[in-house]
Amino acid sequence: MSSPHSLADWLDAAQEAARRGAAVLEDWRRRFTVREKARFDLVTEADLASQRAIQDFLHQQFPDHAFLGEEDKVGWVESSEPTSLIAQPTSKTVGSEDFTHPTEREPDAPPTWIVDPLDGTTNYVHDCPLYCVSIGWLVRGELVVGVVFDPSRQETFRAAIGQGAWQIKTGASLSEAGASLSEAGASVSEPGALATGGCLQRLQTSRSERLEESLLAAGFPPDLRGQERALDWWRYFSLHTRSLRRTGSTALNMAYVAAGRFDAYWGFDNHAWDVAGAAVLIREAGGAITTTSGQPFDPFRPDTLASNGPLHPVMLAAFHQGTLADSSEG
Repeated sequence: MSSPHSLADWLDAAQEAARRGAAVLEDWRRRFTVREKARFDLVTEADLASQRAIQDFLHQQFPDHAFLGEEDKVGWVESSEPTSLIAQPTSKTVGSEDFTHPTEREPDAPPTWIVDPLDGTTNYVHDCPLYCVSIGWLVRGELVVGVVFDPSRQETFRAAIGQGAWQIKTGASLSEAGASLSEAGASVSEPGALATGGCLQRLQTSRSERLEESLLAAGFPPDLRGQERALDWWRYFSLHTRSLRRTGSTALNMAYVAAGRFDAYWGFDNHAWDVAGAAVLIREAGGAITTTSGQPFDPFRPDTLASNGPLHPVMLAAFHQGTLADSSEG
């Protein structure tokens, strides 16, 4: 891929875009108490404003790149062939520029930014500090850059393929950032090494191999009617693990797996923008990510299993046995 830009440029751009989107979200959140309007209406405006800020910045930096955002209402469609779960073609206009989403990930498709401007909407509405901005960069069918920014905790999780996954502690000096990288055995040529405005800590997944000693996270659909299997699996893993968590944010769930806070995450109803920012984090932190049936990870498929790595075969076996049991009952 011929380009004057480097991985560092793309990773830093994703981080800056995420921060700009988060700043918009925080500005809108403060308006909840002064605007005579339903909170969910405000959230719609906040989502759109955050996405617009992100899209404007990325288009200014990389005008030839495509853009896929949650507020474009583009997702996956189910087909008889698992690999044909693809984004539906849509256009998004910002100012005088049209952004057209590729309908399939062909070798000559333009690099595409996949963005969730607000992951954890219900938490955001209720002022529960578990929401984030998630940005992934897809090139030739592969996610190569990912950023998840949590404005409440001022935590940035970022990764680029082959460069490791990192957490940024905002507020540290650049000298502290350089020292952290040096201690980790990284050079200052790491993507964004001294341009982050914070102290970097390398992410590493946990080493738990047994469900009994694991803390898992689950994603639930907005409407559980017709999706009761999410409750079935919650019950199953509740009885076989140390404990479960449901944060309400897929991107944070996956970032926490990369950081070793959770041992695994599963969800059945994800969209590309939910998982694109954190998928690179998982792999670069030493984890594993597939579908719940063990097929290769595809951001345009709805089901996702992300784990620390050692626990992955255990989780897959559980899902496989559950599928067999459902089939036999049918």
